[in-house]
Amino acid sequence: MGAMPGPEREDPGGGSAVITEKAKPKLKRPPMYRVVLLNDDYTPMEFVVWVLQTIFYKAPPEATRLMLDVHNHGKGVCGVFTYDVARTKAEQVMKLAQQNDHPLQAVLEGCGSEDDESC
Repeated sequence: MGAMPGPEREDPGGGSAVITEKAKPKLKRPPMYRVVLLNDDYTPMEFVVWVLQTIFYKAPPEATRLMLDVHNHGKGVCGVFTYDVARTKAEQVMKLAQQNDHPLQAVLEGCGSEDDESC
């Protein structure tokens, strides 16, 4: 007895077996969040630069530019991450600020869509 054409084949146990292809699941990108530093009148600029270098691994020129964004515009985006990473980085900022008696605040902003330029 020869092999049957099509997706059905004879099973060695005497029955027939249907061969199916598994569909690959379509993966969805996780939502992204901006970590934003908020300006205050008390945290020294040098401390903000140090935080940007320490937590966000920014080079000194970029850290200085971001610090000036925070100072001049009231807030500055430090980076865009998945929720868990963003939350952890914001918590690290707040912990360092508290340990050094500074009121520096970091907040999360959700990215609206992938078309958002800063995400």
